[in-house]
Amino acid sequence: MSDETDARFQADHHAWRDPASVVAQWQDAGAVESILLDAEVTGPWWQILAEAGVTLLVSREYEHLLMALSMASGAPRVSYLRLPHPSGIAFDAASGQVHVASTRNPNVLYTLRPADRLLPRRDVESNSVAGRVLMPASARFLPGSTYLHDLAMIGAELHASAVGENAIVAFQAGGDSRRVWWPSCIEGAAGADFGLNHLQLNGIAAGPSLGESYFTASKDDLLGARPGQIDFAAEGRGVVFSGATRSPMTRGLTRPHSPRFVGGALWVANSGFGSIVNCEQDGSSEIVARLPGWTRGLCTFGDIAIAGTSRIIPRFRAYAPGLDPDRCVCGLHAVDVKTGRILASLSWPAGNQIFAIEAVPSSMIDRLPFDGLERQPDAERTLFYAWQDASSDHAWEN
Repeated sequence: MSDETDARFQADHHAWRDPASVVAQWQDAGAVESILLDAEVTGPWWQILAEAGVTLLVSREYEHLLMALSMASGAPRVSYLRLPHPSGIAFDAASGQVHVASTRNPNVLYTLRPADRLLPRRDVESNSVAGRVLMPASARFLPGSTYLHDLAMIGAELHASAVGENAIVAFQAGGDSRRVWWPSCIEGAAGADFGLNHLQLNGIAAGPSLGESYFTASKDDLLGARPGQIDFAAEGRGVVFSGATRSPMTRGLTRPHSPRFVGGALWVANSGFGSIVNCEQDGSSEIVARLPGWTRGLCTFGDIAIAGTSRIIPRFRAYAPGLDPDRCVCGLHAVDVKTGRILASLSWPAGNQIFAIEAVPSSMIDRLPFDGLERQPDAERTLFYAWQDASSDHAWEN
C-alpha cells in the first residue's frame, strides 16, 4: 500500500467517530464555540427552575443548537445536542418522547427518548448513567418545502405547522404526515393553495382538538409580497386563526409566534414589538409583558411563563418596527403570569435566534448528551454505544 493510499485509509478510518457528527449527519457538529454557550443571569433564574423541578429545552435555530437547562443535580447544568436549524419542540407526556423539527432541506423530524441506564454488556464496565439523558432515537425526513416550524401534541397525535403548505399536518405513528387543517383564506375556485408559502402559518396553541386550537400567521390573504420577502409590509398584518372557524380571531399583530394557553388565556408573542399579548375571544388583545428583543418561544409551569427573545436579523429590520435592533438580546425570561413582571433572565451575549422553549419534568429529563461546560468524549462514546430507552417502562406526566 502506497503512502498516499495508506493516508487516505487512515483518514477514512477516523472519520465519523464523533457521536455528535453521526447524530446530525454533519461532520463539524462536534465543534461548538464556547462563546455560544456563555450565559449571563439576572435574578433567581436557577432557583426558579429548581423549585419548579423542570428542565428547559430550548432551540437556538441559527446556531444549530438544542439546549437543556436544569437544576436536577443541585447545581446549574447546561447541555446540548447539535441539530441543523432546530425549530419546533413538542413533549409527549404520555410516551415520554420529545419531538424536534429540523428546518433545513430536507426537513428532519427527530424523536428523542430519555435514557437512565446502559445495556448490560460485558464490554461496558457499568450500566449506570448520570441523570436522565435525552437521546436521539429516530429521524424522519420530509421535503424541504414542508418548512416545518412549530410542533404540538393535539390529543394523542403530533401536529406541525407546515409553513410551506399554509397548513397544519399530523404525523401518524409510523406513517406519513397528512394535512388536517388550513385557513379558509387559501381556498379559491381551484381549491386550496398548498403550493407556496403565502401566510407564514407558524404557531400552534394546542387545544384538546383542532377546533379548540389556535394558529398564528403573518397575514391572512394571498395578495402582494409574501412573508420572508424584503418588501413584505409586516406591521399590523399578523393574525391569530381560530381552529373552529378557520378565520382570524385576532388581527393587528406583527409577525406573531408561539401561541400558547396560559391558564385559561391565550398568550401570543407579538414578535415585531417585543411583547407578549393576551388575545381575547372578542378579537381584542392586551399587552402582558414587554421584553428586550424579538419575542418567540413560550412555555409555562405553575405561575411562571418562560419567554424567549432574539436579535433582529439585519435584512429584516423592517419586520420589527417596535424594537431597537441594537438593544435586542438573545435570552430567556421568567415572567410572573399574574403580574407580567420579569422575575429573572438568562441571556447569551453571543446568541442569535431562539425559536421554541419546552418545559419537561426534571424527574424525566435533566440533560442532553453533551456537557455544555466540558466535553467528555469517553463518556459520550459509551453512552451512545450502549444507551437503553427508559420511556418504554413508564408513562410520564407533567
